[in-house]
Amino acid sequence: MYEQRVYRDWVKEDDLMGFQVMVKETDLFVKAERDLSIETVDLVTEYRAQIEEYVRTDPEFQTTLKPYKVNGKAPFIVREMAKAAALVGVGPFAAVAGAIAECVGKDLLKYTKDIIIENGGDIFIKSSLKRRVAIYSGTSSFNKKIALEIEAKDTPMGICTSAGTIGHSLSFGKADAAVVLSSSAFLADAGATAIGNIVKNKDDIPQGIKFAQGVKGITGVVIIKDDKMGAWGNVNIVRI
Repeated sequence: MYEQRVYRDWVKEDDLMGFQVMVKETDLFVKAERDLSIETVDLVTEYRAQIEEYVRTDPEFQTTLKPYKVNGKAPFIVREMAKAAALVGVGPFAAVAGAIAECVGKDLLKYTKDIIIENGGDIFIKSSLKRRVAIYSGTSSFNKKIALEIEAKDTPMGICTSAGTIGHSLSFGKADAAVVLSSSAFLADAGATAIGNIVKNKDDIPQGIKFAQGVKGITGVVIIKDDKMGAWGNVNIVRI
């Protein structure tokens, strides 16, 4: 069943062209200098095939919720998913959305100097300009009110979100939004899942931030629960 991504209406980058690509369960919204739909479909298909083929030989890679060692002949995307997940203590598939966004996005840079790929709330961005990325936080008092201002010099980067109160992704927490920034979208995605699992009420926000501070490669975090927000690292929060 198709799930409407209402937050995609908030992407206002008039210098870039937006288009949607769907391949099986993967649903990307892409902003680039021109329509790269055909190239994006081909890349998504290829990376999905690599993951699916590995899962056929090693099904636990997909189902485990704990760090998992993959064999040395696994494709790059599989190895990096496992590596990122191990850094934060979650299963490899916690990184799958960020993994596809980053791998596809980096390959598309052959055709466009600026690229923004959103995959279920997980973003890979490479930009020559300063950009703003709105934070979708469900029913919290911050929803539709704040964004992250991203400097061009800090890209490429991943900006990934886990939420326990909205969306279909698995979370054991109740955060309205746990947003992680990293030069790796693999790590940002896995890290957002790990931090989202920690935050069950607003008193857990400091614990989530402390966790982020202890992970090498995480450069910033924003955690929102109800009417409370905590942030750490290289984050510039602005009003929308």
